[in-house]
Formats: sequence, C-alpha cells, structure tokens
Amino acid sequence: MAFSFCSAKTLAIFFLISAVPVAFIISLELAKPATHVYHYHSANHVCETAKWDEVGRRFFLSFLDGGVGQVSVPDDYSPGTLLEEVKVIEEIDVAGNSSMGIIIDRPRNRLVVAFSDVLGFKYNAIAAYDLSTWKRLFLTQISGPSDEKSLADDIALDEEGNAYVTDVIGNKLWKIGVNGEFLSIIRSPLFSAKKWYRNLLGLNGIVYHPDGYLITIHMFTGTLIKVDVSKGSVEDVKIKVIKVSGGSLFLGDGLLLLSPTKLVIVGNPATKLLESSDGWETASIVSKFNGLSHRVATAATLKDDKVYLSHVFGMGFPKKKHALVEAVF
Repeated sequence: MAFSFCSAKTLAIFFLISAVPVAFIISLELAKPATHVYHYHSANHVCETAKWDEVGRRFFLSFLDGGVGQVSVPDDYSPGTLLEEVKVIEEIDVAGNSSMGIIIDRPRNRLVVAFSDVLGFKYNAIAAYDLSTWKRLFLTQISGPSDEKSLADDIALDEEGNAYVTDVIGNKLWKIGVNGEFLSIIRSPLFSAKKWYRNLLGLNGIVYHPDGYLITIHMFTGTLIKVDVSKGSVEDVKIKVIKVSGGSLFLGDGLLLLSPTKLVIVGNPATKLLESSDGWETASIVSKFNGLSHRVATAATLKDDKVYLSHVFGMGFPKKKHALVEAVF
C-alpha cells in the first residue's frame, strides 16, 4: 500500500481505472445513480472507510490524507443535499500517517482508529477516542522501523472490546486489549498466498462474528478465512479457509456482517452478498451490486437497515465531492 500519497491498494485501483477514458468517467459522474447517494464535501482526496453512528446521526470517515472526519445527517435531510465533512480527529502524535480502519465501540462510547505509514510501512498504531469529548483514551504503537514491513488496514472488535487489526502487507493479525495493551500477533500459512506477487495486498477487511470467531479476506487471492479466537490464547486459535461457491472474491476489500448468516464483501466492479448456513464453514454468493464503478468502493456500513458503500476517490476542486452509495441486493 504505498505510492505517492496513496497506499498500494490505491495504486492497484489507479491502474484499474486509468484505462477508462476521462469523458466516460465524467458521463458516469453526471448520470443519475440507480440508488440513493449521500454526497459530501471534504478537503481530503482519498477516503478509506466510512462508518455510520446511529446515536449521533453521523458518518465517521478515515482518510489517507490523515485524521478522521464526520458528516452529520440532519433530521430534515432531503435527498440531493450536499453535506459537509468536519475534521474531528487531527492526531499530532501520528502526524504524517494515514487513518485506515475505524470502528465504533458503542458499549464503551468510543471510536477505535488504525494509523499507518503508507509510504514506508515503518509505523502502525491503534488509538481510541471518546465519542462525546474526542479525548484520546489510548494510543498504542503496534509496529515500528525495526519490525517487518507492515500496514494496519481494518479493525474488528470482540465482545470484550479487544481489537483485531489486519496487516495487509505482512499478512498477520494484531490483537490489542480493551485498554490499549498489546496482546499478541496471530500468524498462519493460510494468511499468505504461495506466489509472492499475490501478497502485495493480503489480509484486508475483517469482522467479528458473535459466535466467537473472525472472518477476514485476502485481497489478491479472494480467500475468505475463518479465525476462531473463542479460546482467547494464540495457541488455541483455529484458522481455516471458508469454501465459497458462486464466483470469485478477488479484490475483496471491506467486510460488513449483516447478520450471523449474511456477509457483505465490498469489491470492484461488484460488491457481493454471501450467505452461510453452517457457521461459515462454507458460503455462497447470492447477490451482487454494481454501483459507481468509477468511484471505486472500499468499505461498507449499515444505516437504517440499509447498506452504504464508501468510495475511495473524491472528485472536484478545491473541495472534493465524495459519495456514500446505497447498495441494494
């Protein structure tokens, strides 16, 4: 994940869209979308993740430019209204690093954020902030210059508040305790592809299932992986590949668990809905959604029982117009 101000993920996405004629992109941007879209202005070029906060009636957004923003949706919102992003976290102690995965920890009234050095892969950290005051609760460095190259990407939280962070470059999981204490690193041969070039972008999106396991995806192979962490210790972690039928999950990015049996996998050109009837031993692709392909979707969030996709690129000048698109399956 590194090129210019972008991550390797953005680099891969750039090559995907660079072959598309500019005039065609403009026509797609001007076309009326098939589903509802929240548009918002931001000073940031590249949005990595968006999460909906039902209590605060706002979207939280992470940016490769750094920091975390929020976009409030007023009670009298009418479709077509252009919303404004406001920066709520500008973390001086990790200046120069990107904000990547974010997750709302509602039981503890906090936002958990992963920070990464997307240029050199030499620094990664996780932090938590009070949702009412934005006071920082902890900031924990999880890798540094002397460690292997790593890039913290996405976050899942278990019921106790422990965080699991994917390393999209080093293909491992970090586990951080509820109070920010570094607990362990989870590794497995199943986290990596056999061919080196398929590991340029590895473990990406991750979710926690209420039955005590994680589901994560390897981006460049499309491998969906189940990580049983119910026993607590690294030695007792059980890892297996989920057998998926109905198509490929290549370039699968963010994950969203809709229910114990339904999972959204954000991807391009299509976002996919999976179902499992056997505790995610196996799964099937049951539906697909093709949204704003020129915008490039990276993450999903649930708002009022509807799935919304965040898209990586903002368009326009000087303010960038970003899009949160309803995905209908």
